[in-house]
Amino acid sequence: MKTSRVSRIIQILTALQSGQTYTVCDLAAHVGVSRRTVFRDLHDLQKAGVPAHYDSKVGHYTIDPKFFFPPPDLTIQEALGLLLLVHKTSGLVRFPFMDSSLGAVLKIENHLSQKIKLFCNRVLERISVKTAPMSNISVSDKIFLQLIEAILKKRVVNVDYYLPKQCKNIAFDLSPYHLFYNDHMWYVLGKSDCHGQVCTFKLNRIRKLTILDRCFVEDEKLDLKEQLARAWSMVPEGKLYHVKLRFSREVAHDVAETQWHNTQTVAFNDDGSAIVEFRVDGLSEIAWWILSYGDRVQVLAPAVLRQKIIEMAQNIIRQSEQLTLDKNKSTFEETPSSYDP
Repeated sequence: MKTSRVSRIIQILTALQSGQTYTVCDLAAHVGVSRRTVFRDLHDLQKAGVPAHYDSKVGHYTIDPKFFFPPPDLTIQEALGLLLLVHKTSGLVRFPFMDSSLGAVLKIENHLSQKIKLFCNRVLERISVKTAPMSNISVSDKIFLQLIEAILKKRVVNVDYYLPKQCKNIAFDLSPYHLFYNDHMWYVLGKSDCHGQVCTFKLNRIRKLTILDRCFVEDEKLDLKEQLARAWSMVPEGKLYHVKLRFSREVAHDVAETQWHNTQTVAFNDDGSAIVEFRVDGLSEIAWWILSYGDRVQVLAPAVLRQKIIEMAQNIIRQSEQLTLDKNKSTFEETPSSYDP
């Protein structure tokens, strides 16, 4: 998926402000653009007053970690965009440090001119955002901070983790690699000693976390972003599949208007239906998504996915039929006989 220019420049700024040094090639690989584009972005940062300088001795760019932007002089569009993001969409994702974020925006808002404040308030009163389904359990700021520290310092952590199906806690050591938000939940991805492989764990199920005095070595061959990108949602299964689906005319445009996966391609047929194709790691997650479209979608490939959908649909039918039979039987037993000797 193409990264916007603003998002790309923010990524470059964040990378340079981390205190590390980067070559132009490093930055180009980090944001997924050409060296020429990176040079242009660096020039724009310098024009904005950011001291991104080139060290000819080591061939790297860097920014002094102590550098901060001066208090902003925001335009109406910039102020409205910021207030809209926080006041209207903050409920869409349960970010850690939400109170701190709102406090920071309040400080910026207090420095806005009366004219901009009045305009923004009038606009915000006329805008509503319907929140998506999300977890009703907030993430502990303390655990989030501990995981950030462990990831940056490459320290092993001991985790006390709750298993709801077994109604018990388990303890294990974890080498945390990456934090990410997906499917209305926050997760930590890392290598667990009890699983012996890279797994994902929900942050809200971590009851206690202790940073150990032991470091881990991350596998250099493991590309976490690439691994997550290949999965349909978040759990790769270790095998890539070329998925080809035909959506009926009634839903074709709705499906095509959303970027469901970074490998998505869409081709419309003369009858208004659409052929949508993906290349994904694993079939379990995408199968449930396909089922949500009912009889408006056909699985053209692979055959193993088509069979999986058939079996899941048949199981749904069996359960519904059994429920109907049980209900009819119960009704029959509760109905008094019309014959009274």
